Amino acid sequence: MAFLRTRTRAAVVVATVWTVGMSMAAAPSPAAATPDAAAQLYVAPWGKDSWPGTADRPFATPARAQQAVRARAAGMTSDLVVNLRGGTYTLKAPLRLSEAAGDSGRNGHRVIYQAYGYGTPRQERVTFSGGREVSGWRPDGRLKGFWRADVGGLDTRQLYVGDRRAARLTREGTGFPGSLKVTKTGYVTDSAVPRTWRNPRDVEFVYRSGYVEGRCGVAGVSASGRGSAVTMDQPCWDLIQALYGGAELLKEPAAVENSTSFAHRPGSWYLDRSRPGHHQLLYLPRPGEDMRRARVVAPVLQSLVTGTGRPGRPLHDIGFRGLTFAHATWLAPNEPAGFPAAWSMYLRPRKGEEPELLTVPGTVAFRTAERISLEGNRFTHLGAQALELSQNSSHNVVDGNVITDVSDGGILLGVVPPAVQGTNRGNRITNNWIHRTGAEYRASSAIWDTATQDTTIAHNQVNDVPYTGILSGPSEDLRGVMHGNRILDNRVFATNRLLVDGGGIYLRGEQGTSYADGAVISGNAVTDSKYGIWNVGIYTDDSSKWVTVDRNVVHDYVASIGGCSEEWGDRPVQHVRYRGNFWDDTVPEWVERRDFPGAWPPADQQNPDEGCGDPHDLEFSGNTLLPPRNPGQACAADAACAAVVANSGPQAPYRRSLGMP
Repeated sequence: MAFLRTRTRAAVVVATVWTVGMSMAAAPSPAAATPDAAAQLYVAPWGKDSWPGTADRPFATPARAQQAVRARAAGMTSDLVVNLRGGTYTLKAPLRLSEAAGDSGRNGHRVIYQAYGYGTPRQERVTFSGGREVSGWRPDGRLKGFWRADVGGLDTRQLYVGDRRAARLTREGTGFPGSLKVTKTGYVTDSAVPRTWRNPRDVEFVYRSGYVEGRCGVAGVSASGRGSAVTMDQPCWDLIQALYGGAELLKEPAAVENSTSFAHRPGSWYLDRSRPGHHQLLYLPRPGEDMRRARVVAPVLQSLVTGTGRPGRPLHDIGFRGLTFAHATWLAPNEPAGFPAAWSMYLRPRKGEEPELLTVPGTVAFRTAERISLEGNRFTHLGAQALELSQNSSHNVVDGNVITDVSDGGILLGVVPPAVQGTNRGNRITNNWIHRTGAEYRASSAIWDTATQDTTIAHNQVNDVPYTGILSGPSEDLRGVMHGNRILDNRVFATNRLLVDGGGIYLRGEQGTSYADGAVISGNAVTDSKYGIWNVGIYTDDSSKWVTVDRNVVHDYVASIGGCSEEWGDRPVQHVRYRGNFWDDTVPEWVERRDFPGAWPPADQQNPDEGCGDPHDLEFSGNTLLPPRNPGQACAADAACAAVVANSGPQAPYRRSLGMP
């Protein structure tokens, strides 16, 4: 697998590591009122699905409004707007839209699902929830301080108490004293502690190094002399060794999770599934939480909204405005194949074939879709990726949304693994605030453009994420796919807070055929992320080719610019030009400084088929070196540098609606 070969060199054994001038036109206000000419339908929590969907006699559910839209779509003479009155709509099943079923707009008009009063001071708060409120809490008779609730057959990987994500019971490291030896089936240890774990089949080991973080479950624990033998789930154990190149990373788990035998920290929970159909939730309250009054939500659904078309017949002309998408889980890591993961991908077996890498799906996902708009929405408390646009989806707009507290990444678009081809053109990701993503699966990016054409990612703010901010490039070398993409005027900071070998803006792969149709990275402010031993502000890695890096501000990363030029396999970094940038040109101690700017790790003389080499055809002109001490202050004192920072991030009309400070 090319992915495994290319990524081994720095991530698993980190110690050896690892236009232009173009600007967006002034954006319209995100608060755009509904045209008077649009046809209107209404939904309200106090409505009835037997009513006609009028303002005074609204439907009760979005699904019933969808039926009414399908009945009217063929005769549309204006936009058809579904107005949702304020409240929480608890979905019994995902809202599934499809071209075949008649959900698209027609006759040049759109179908719009929006919060009532969208774009006015009277806009109401509307939530699509895939969760279930948990009540009937009582003190647990066995575990001091815990409260217990019966939940039937409920299964989930997340829990929210008082609108805050609770943590699974966890112990950092192996969770027991003594030595730990990797075996063909798991581990042996001289410690007897694993034999005391309650419900050991619920336990997960977490592995973390470089840019990877994976999980494997425990199949069982038995005696081994005076110690213990821990048998891991299969096929996860074989898959995770294949992905990580052997047992080296597995010798030192970063954590073990999901047993009441582990640390009892306030705000922690555990789902006891020992009696099928009679599961019980246990929760240790935080100070001040009263479980007789607390609102507790367990996510149940694994997706909230999906939209699909067919080849040549995409789903099209649908909008979502002013909605909150919340409370969804994702259960694939519970399977015996676990979560052997890197980036937002995980390995799964295929009968008679090599395993394949799949991608963590979007909770809201549109596949083979065109002219879909998502404006002014909020994505939160989600167990997978927040939003996905894939499988030949073009000319879609994601504008003015907030994405926060999701388990994996924020926005995924393009040729999504295992796919290796497709046309995803002209999508616009603008004026969004994406922060605190990767809450559970840390090796994820806030925005991942896997392989697209003519994409614009502009005026977004990305901050406080465990790995990469904006990633542009496929997992494999998909040459000839990407061209004409623009990453403009974004504000990126506090990335790589946990995992290394990533960056603020991270590129890999062939971005075009020349500078004329290559990637343009311009006007971005990428700062304040000096975590770990290797992260790069603007990171041109692997086989990055045909990239213009113009008029950006980069400082306070471990390395300002640079990357690994992989000479083997015809994968060098080449044809990258840097013009008019402001940077502090930081280089980590373990990388020898070159005669030109940036951190470019050298070739591995002992292993010429791995490691890095010299980049080719780099161009530098008009760049300004900021002093390594207080580069931010120096930038603020330079009018041109300060102007880049001031223009980056969401534009002024959006900041208030996004709730930004």
